Amino acid sequence: MNTRAFTLALIIAGFAMFMVYTYIEDKVGELRTQYGRDTTVVIAQENIEELELIDDRKVTTITVPQRFALPGHFSSIEELENTVAAVPILQGEQITKPRVTYPGSRTGLSRQISHGMRALAINITESQAVSRLIKPGDRVDIVAGIDISSGRMDMQKTMTVMQDVLVLATGMNMTNAIPMIGIETPRVIRTMNLNTYNQYNTVTLEVDPYDAQKLMFLNLFAGYQPTLVLRNSSDQERKMLRPSRIFDLLGEDANEARAFFQQQNN
Repeated sequence: MNTRAFTLALIIAGFAMFMVYTYIEDKVGELRTQYGRDTTVVIAQENIEELELIDDRKVTTITVPQRFALPGHFSSIEELENTVAAVPILQGEQITKPRVTYPGSRTGLSRQISHGMRALAINITESQAVSRLIKPGDRVDIVAGIDISSGRMDMQKTMTVMQDVLVLATGMNMTNAIPMIGIETPRVIRTMNLNTYNQYNTVTLEVDPYDAQKLMFLNLFAGYQPTLVLRNSSDQERKMLRPSRIFDLLGEDANEARAFFQQQNN
């Protein structure tokens, strides 16, 4: 083997590779000058419907020259966390800020009501709404006073008429828990500042149509406004509770009270 020829071939090959590398770098430099450096953008991996929750299964990132990145583009999937499509987005399209929104007042209260449910507002006082510490997204029980005897204390009772009811709004402040496309049950999407929601005189609840009728009956005919009892949002257990009467409060004196009321009513 001719060592000198082999060495010369290596030198020529190395020089050729250097020239190719230099040419490519020059072209890359020209392209960067013309189109800008590469940047990361987020695109849709599939068609996304209007008001559909955007999550990492529906989007991905690609690299494009700066000139081809649309104004208001997102650079990472994390920036899109908890957003909803404001308009339909087609597969392969870049996702930009004007095309997404956060669930809330901009999406409208009707969009936040689960299918088959209804929104009903009731007037409340501070004592009826846990000192107005109830906020949108909380869950409450509804306790009401019932008097079917026009004042007979032995016939009066308090009872829990509904349990685990979602609070959609307090006053004009809406919850960010909405039943978005593809999600059957409401989800609390964003953390809220409690102090933002403590000035209100009405609470809007999500109830089924029959419970809406019962709430209306309580407001119109029961004579006593219902009270909201706050519960832990993760506690969705519903229990059968018997009504409470005056005899339950009197304890060992209940029999004496029963005899008194019986005498009064004879």
